[in-house]
Amino acid sequence: MIFLELVLQNFGPYSGKQVINLNPKIDEENSHPIILLGGMNGGGKTTLMDAIRLALYGPRAQCSTRGNLSYNDFLNQCVNNKIDPLADTRIELLFEHIENDKPIKYRVVRSWTKNPKDGKDTLGILGDSDTWPDALVNIWDEYIENLLPLGISNLFLFDGEQVKELAEQETPPPVVVDAIRGLLGLELADRLAVDLDILVNRKLKEVGNSKDLANLEEIETRLTQQQEDYQTTGEKVETLKNQVEELEQKQQEAFDKFISEGGKIAAERNQLELQQDTKTAEIEQVRQSMCELAADVLPLALIPNLLTQVQTQGEKEFRHQQVQLSKDLLIERDQRLLTWLNQGEISPLQVEQIQSFLVQDVDNLYAKTIQIEAPWLLADDESLSQLDNLIYHLQNSKLLAKDKLAILKNKEEEIHTLERQVQTAAAPEDYTKLRQALEAAQNQVVEAKANYETIRRRLAELETIIAKSKRELSEYTVENIKHKNSEHIITSAAKVQETLKTFREKLTLRKLNKLEEEVKNCFLYLLHKSDLVHRITIDTKTFSLLLYDLNGKPVPKHRLSAGEKQLLAIAFLWGLAKVSGHRLPVAIDTPLGRLDSSHRSNLVERYFPSASHQVILLSTDTEIGKKEVETLRENEAIAREYLLKYDSSTRQTTVVENQYFW
Repeated sequence: MIFLELVLQNFGPYSGKQVINLNPKIDEENSHPIILLGGMNGGGKTTLMDAIRLALYGPRAQCSTRGNLSYNDFLNQCVNNKIDPLADTRIELLFEHIENDKPIKYRVVRSWTKNPKDGKDTLGILGDSDTWPDALVNIWDEYIENLLPLGISNLFLFDGEQVKELAEQETPPPVVVDAIRGLLGLELADRLAVDLDILVNRKLKEVGNSKDLANLEEIETRLTQQQEDYQTTGEKVETLKNQVEELEQKQQEAFDKFISEGGKIAAERNQLELQQDTKTAEIEQVRQSMCELAADVLPLALIPNLLTQVQTQGEKEFRHQQVQLSKDLLIERDQRLLTWLNQGEISPLQVEQIQSFLVQDVDNLYAKTIQIEAPWLLADDESLSQLDNLIYHLQNSKLLAKDKLAILKNKEEEIHTLERQVQTAAAPEDYTKLRQALEAAQNQVVEAKANYETIRRRLAELETIIAKSKRELSEYTVENIKHKNSEHIITSAAKVQETLKTFREKLTLRKLNKLEEEVKNCFLYLLHKSDLVHRITIDTKTFSLLLYDLNGKPVPKHRLSAGEKQLLAIAFLWGLAKVSGHRLPVAIDTPLGRLDSSHRSNLVERYFPSASHQVILLSTDTEIGKKEVETLRENEAIAREYLLKYDSSTRQTTVVENQYFW
């Protein structure tokens, strides 16, 4: 059997239609076993495994996220949350297997919408000729059981958590035990034993005398009544279980209503009012600081133009004073020069020319600085300096006032928010009603759970009573009904039971011996450490593994490292898959777990390429990292690579072909 293609449409985080080619064939002549899909945790790897299981087994699928959900609820959960509720969700799995010595392909198609009709999906099987063989749809569960039985599917479709659980426990988990029993054929032997008991009881009833027959019928009637009571009680258990779930839902609704209508806020009213008082005090403090600013220079911010005009006028008058002073100094100097010239040998005409030049020169120098208007501010140097300091201080006060206003606005918004919360709080009488409704719902849940537990215990008691009646019926029929016509049946039945018991024991031993050898060989091959374990045995009742060294001494499981335990668990699953005789694909989710580098290398180089003719690996970047993927590529073990790109903002995953983390 080979998985050829997986198609997901609006399934889980996979929005739209996305196609994954799983064919290990590179071309007509070459084939590599590994299909590698990389994705981060929460990116949709486990969803792919669930999709394969769901396609094959439908309502019987043991999917990771289903839990105790009904099939209808599980299908609703699988619908992509970003699509139209009326849009189709669809899974297609194309696989090939050998039928009548010829390869044949089937495409399993399951589709549904949100809240599917009758809580089911629509199943279709598309054959080689693109036809829908309805007959195969009707018997699909029986058909797939012949190809890949559900009981052993966990040997071929498993994840790291399953390996971790198997590695840590002394005895295998129930899913592995069921797979082992399925491989050994023990269910068939148990079924034969039950059928034989039914046949013997029927024959004894036919040949017993009237008294014995009456006693036998009385026991059978009592047993029938007990079985009916058991069935009725079982139905009550289911009814009460559903009732508990409904009441828990109502309790949640009452709690939600309690929250939404202000019940919780009403319970916290004192704290909200205290916060409101604190914010009010903070606002008053800010306002007080603003009053202090208003009592200082801040009011001058109302006349910024006048301040600017005064500053400009003061500077202008100050400069004019400086210019006038320098002009007076020049005139005095010119006068001294003229006095000196008059005392010399220069003619009066030349002195007059020089005087005219000096007067004109001074007038030209100070022509641009002539005071047009009379000075009115008459500020001195110190006053102008104080004015500059005042304007600088005013700017700082304006910035500080702006910050105070922003703080005041934020505080007022916080108070408004608290006021709205207090206003949304339920009134005392409404709060009481909400609280009483919530308490009533909680009490109903407690009462329903108590009733459920009582009926469940009654169901367990009936199981014990029925088992006792069956033993009584068996003892009565064997010990008290003696008749010539029944002796042969009883004797033969006892012999058959003994033979069947011996057959089960020998069958178990024979297949377990083969399984022990396969598990040991797989473990040593993966471990690459031949001196650790010489022999492995499997307990015939618990199916737990027992390890022995070269001297025949037991090797306690706790002496193994965490990595060795995981390799032992993988060897156990690998050996079971080999003994099963089914040539099936292997799909592994998060395969490497807590393995160290040496054990991880052994698993990558030895197990993955040899686990099956088709191995689907779903890995994170820390499990099959750069070194491991390069090793697989160098060994030509990878047929196809995919990267599951998860967008955390949209919570959607896209499958990118021919790409991995490296």
